[in-house]
Amino acid sequence: MNPLSDNIPPVIRPLSPALQKIAGEELNEVPSRVADDVLALRQWIHKQPHLCARTNDQFLVGFLRGSKHSLEKAKQKIDRFYTLKAALPEIFNERRQVDDPLVLEIVRLGVILQISLPEDYPGPCITIIRACSYDTTKYKFADIIRVGSMFGEIMTIEDDNSTVSGYIEVMDMNNVSGQHFLQLKPDLLRKFSTFAEEAMPLRQRGTHFINVPTPFEKGFKTLSTFFSEKMLSRISVNSSPEALFDFVPREYLPQEYGGENGTIEDIIERMEAKLLRYRDHFLLEPQFGTNEKLREGAPFSYENCFGMEGSFRKLEVD
Repeated sequence: MNPLSDNIPPVIRPLSPALQKIAGEELNEVPSRVADDVLALRQWIHKQPHLCARTNDQFLVGFLRGSKHSLEKAKQKIDRFYTLKAALPEIFNERRQVDDPLVLEIVRLGVILQISLPEDYPGPCITIIRACSYDTTKYKFADIIRVGSMFGEIMTIEDDNSTVSGYIEVMDMNNVSGQHFLQLKPDLLRKFSTFAEEAMPLRQRGTHFINVPTPFEKGFKTLSTFFSEKMLSRISVNSSPEALFDFVPREYLPQEYGGENGTIEDIIERMEAKLLRYRDHFLLEPQFGTNEKLREGAPFSYENCFGMEGSFRKLEVD
């Protein structure tokens, strides 16, 4: 980081009129103040001895929008973003580079499908997770989350819909096996869900399970005990594949899901190309984080950061 850049005026990507309207009404965004708030956030980061964070303009705008333009909440969310990564070593400490064979294999399997939407679409981003499309003897549940987290960070930087209108996850449980279900690590799922809700700047608008086999409904009820009430209010479980159309306009879906928006293979090709464009971004990732020895005040307690309800001790932000 170069403190000399603190006074360089930010360059912010303009929103479409529809997204700007949503940002103003739901996120308290005032276009004339955004650049000043980004500058203030960048200056604050450079003054924190324990924190080494990215300071590029679009990254910081995402955190402002994810905090409804409260500068103090944005500071806290950025601190949480880097602090809680250290509390999830199985996800972030083992993160591989974008051209690693395991990463590319998971992308090419189509486990994670980010739906391509029209440029003038003002609604939330849509991601379909195909829970049964990977071999449990070759890939771990943490591998899938790890790759998904990489695309989540890319969304933060380049997809304004995700930070303004939010995102929807569709969990397709078609043909899911007992081995897939047994791979679900409730504690890891709870921790990462808390990280996504409290530390990521993206607006989580709902997680919808479709094609859920009847025998697994009881299992989902058990898993629900690991989530906060706020998170539970955004989860729906459906056995019908048609339930997908309640959350996603049919025309935006790939042909395999009854839509008109290309094929799953088209989506996979776009996602692989996008990930490879971020090679340098993820190469630099180990440079960022927190040093608890330098944190002013009491150091953060990783052992106690996640409670049974997915909460963590409040970080002090000056």
